[in-house]
Formats: sequence, C-alpha cells, structure tokens
Amino acid sequence: MLSWLPEHPPRFPPVSTALREPDGLLAAGGALSPDWLLAAYRRGIFPWYSDDQPILWWSPDPRMVLLPEAIRVRRSLGKRLRHGGFTVTADRAFGAVVEACAAPRQGQPGSWITDEMRDAYGRLHTLGAAHSVEVWHEGRLAGGLYGVALGPVFFGESMFTRVPDASKVALVHLARTMAAAGGRLIDCQMHTPHLASLGARDIARAEFIGYLEEWLGKPPPVEPGGVAFTPACWSFEAIGEQRSVHQ
Repeated sequence: MLSWLPEHPPRFPPVSTALREPDGLLAAGGALSPDWLLAAYRRGIFPWYSDDQPILWWSPDPRMVLLPEAIRVRRSLGKRLRHGGFTVTADRAFGAVVEACAAPRQGQPGSWITDEMRDAYGRLHTLGAAHSVEVWHEGRLAGGLYGVALGPVFFGESMFTRVPDASKVALVHLARTMAAAGGRLIDCQMHTPHLASLGARDIARAEFIGYLEEWLGKPPPVEPGGVAFTPACWSFEAIGEQRSVHQ
C-alpha cells in the first residue's frame, strides 16, 4: 500500500517498501521544501509527478549510476569536445537550464518539471545544493544539465540539448571535474540507453543506499528542524571557467 506523507516533518518509509509496479513508487504527499528534498536525496529518493498528480516520491530498483572515472568518451564525442566550439560553464544560467529541460520534447505530451518543481529547485540552487552545467555554442545556450550535489554524489535531475552532443559535453565535464576532486558517483535514476552508452550502469538499490549511507551518513528516522546539508566535495567553479573546450 502506498504511504501518504504529512506536510511536517520530513519523514519517509523505508525504500525497501517501494512498489515493484510502477517500479520504485514509494510514497505520495509531503512537500517540495528544501528540508523535504534534501531529506529525500540523502535517502536515495526523488520526486517525479505530473501537474494533475500529488507529489510522488520514487526509489527504483535497480538504480542507474555513473562512476565519474568511468565516463565513456567515444572517438566522435572526443572530436566534438576538442573541436566543437563549445564553452562550458556552471551555475551561470540555472533557471534557463531548468526551463529548457522542462520544455516539451518530441513524442512527449508534456513535462514532469512543473512550475512547482522549478520553484523548488530554484530554492535549492539559492541554498547552494542544486547546480547546473551549461554548454554554449556561438553565444547561445546549446545544452546542459542540473541536479543536486551532496558530498561526493551528484544526483542528476534532467538534461537537454539543442545542438548535437551538447548535453554529453556537459556530462563529460561534470564527470571529469568530479573524478579529479574526489567525487564518487553520479545518480542517473532510471535506465536509459543514452546514459548507458556513456558508461552508466545499473546497480541494486541496496548497493546504492549503502554508498549514500557510507558517504553521507545514515539519516535519522525523522529529520530535525532546519536545513543543513553537506556541500559538494568538488568545486563547480572548476567547471565554470568560461573557455572554449579544446582539450
């Protein structure tokens, strides 16, 4: 049976109780305030729902993850990185990246990134927990991604591209920056062939939760009041130096 959550305090059922069908649906209700979102991510839970639904919380099994050092750059992508004329920044256009990710895509009736979700992640960005990576081409935003960074983990939320390979360029730069500074894992949430082609793989949910507890600490049953989090162990400024990508 699906658990319904009160608005206060942030409290989730064990992820082991998530439904198998639909895969990973754990609970409904709660809120999208920073304390709820941060409590969710450190437990391996994320929100995903449509405008006509209540807030739905998920923790799928298996979980797709990417180890930063395992990012796979094929020859064609390597050429785009060196000669594509891209400039990569971080946290320079967070709102524009989220808006681009929320735009309807071909073959999809709408977007799960509701206005409520945009506002929620904007608040996390103001707090320093949510970040974006932007890829520019000829002075225009060509692609990017955004997500939540806690300690050595980046929880990816969405990515978009307007120029071929631009979102891949963003992911490669994020992964390389993380790998150089002690970043351990990029959470990709659900399996996609696109991410698998870049080196992401599925692991058991229990293994994923074990990593989070090892690196972020085992969370309490109920979160204490206030908003506190462990910031990223790498610097987004290392991604955000405005320069053409020719390395």
